[in-house]
Amino acid sequence: MIRVLLVDDEALVRTGFTHILNASDDIEVVAAVLGGEAVRAVRDLRPDIVLLDIRMPDVDGLTVLAGLRRLPDPPVVAMLTTFDTDGYVATALRSGAAGFLLKDTDPDQLPHLVRTLAEGDPALSSKVARTVMHGYLDGGTHDPSAVHLTARLTERERAILVLMARGLANTDIGERLHLSTGTVKGHVSALFAKLRVSSRVQAAVIAERAGLLAPPADEDTG
Repeated sequence: MIRVLLVDDEALVRTGFTHILNASDDIEVVAAVLGGEAVRAVRDLRPDIVLLDIRMPDVDGLTVLAGLRRLPDPPVVAMLTTFDTDGYVATALRSGAAGFLLKDTDPDQLPHLVRTLAEGDPALSSKVARTVMHGYLDGGTHDPSAVHLTARLTERERAILVLMARGLANTDIGERLHLSTGTVKGHVSALFAKLRVSSRVQAAVIAERAGLLAPPADEDTG
């Protein structure tokens, strides 16, 4: 059972998301709270996933995210927003958010996105993913610090990083590179340590900023 905590200032959002997620046999919404109650609720209820509104009147979502990240065993946090061009996207991802979802996400997709987060994979709405990968985070230029970090990776780790940044799960990466899922997980842990990140989204951002996600030279870019 995947335990989810909802944090949003809108009662309609809390009620709607709770209804949708609780309809799944493998997901349980353990509570739906306001921003100021989030950290205490996580301490008391120990959810696996927190869906956190990025803009709330009582407390800023990024402040809540920072508080959650400081906990000894922090949950996976995905940010919720109404706008795909929200100016907080970059800050949230760099601060450790594992996903960024629009509040108008198709209800049929919401449980799938929660399962994706629970499996350790990033969950970005398609609109947000396009925003990130098209240079939103760095204006389309390569970041020397990101290039330096990725230079520390082995050839295998770089290959896994690129596939991971393109949205492939560990099982899919293993099939592509003819590796076991356990071996892929080991490489992912190693590259996380070398890149000094704690989530697949953060690693993907570094890959993009290092210029690793450009299409191959022989690929038709149209």
